[in-house]
Amino acid sequence: MAKPLLDPKKQYTFSDYFNMNVPVNELLAYFGYSYQKTEQFSWPKANLEAGYWVNFKSELRQNIRFTLLNNETARRESLIAPILLKIAIYVETLLKMEYPLRVNKQLGGKIDYYMQRENNLLIIEAKQADLTGGFTQLAVELIALDKWLDPDNKPLYGCVSIGDIWRFGLLNRQTKLITEDMYVYQVPANLEELLSILIGILQGDNESA
Repeated sequence: MAKPLLDPKKQYTFSDYFNMNVPVNELLAYFGYSYQKTEQFSWPKANLEAGYWVNFKSELRQNIRFTLLNNETARRESLIAPILLKIAIYVETLLKMEYPLRVNKQLGGKIDYYMQRENNLLIIEAKQADLTGGFTQLAVELIALDKWLDPDNKPLYGCVSIGDIWRFGLLNRQTKLITEDMYVYQVPANLEELLSILIGILQGDNESA
């Protein structure tokens, strides 16, 4: 008889799933969710007000030029946090860092970045250089949020980032389906499109499910 994926007596944190050598579809099925991959999902997008974002791409280029992006902290402070803080100010919402969340022994830990505006929610997981493990952790965090929040028809959005590369995911709360978009957005090359999606999610523009 095969052993269960997780030890029911052990307490896990979200970061444990990053290092777990288990196929993401099997791990999500353990929690009762299904998984699919797609490419260039139809994400919500907002129109950007050019005046607010003038010079921002140049600022990020300078950050990249004068920072050694050789560890997770450097990537967070020089690229991820500046982008999210700029967005938080733009949409007038709080940017919560290291947000604590615990549902049970298997679903708990800290979410790197948590943003919520009205009923629209976005979480971001920052990682060193592993988008695959990072997405697995992100997916488990989305499951934890699904179980923690009140029932709702709105999807839960997430993104995993290594600073200069960002990848999105979505949890459909009705079908329990988690979608990973294999398309990646690069910073600064795809900055405008990335900002449009992040803001569109928080504002609820052209909402997808």
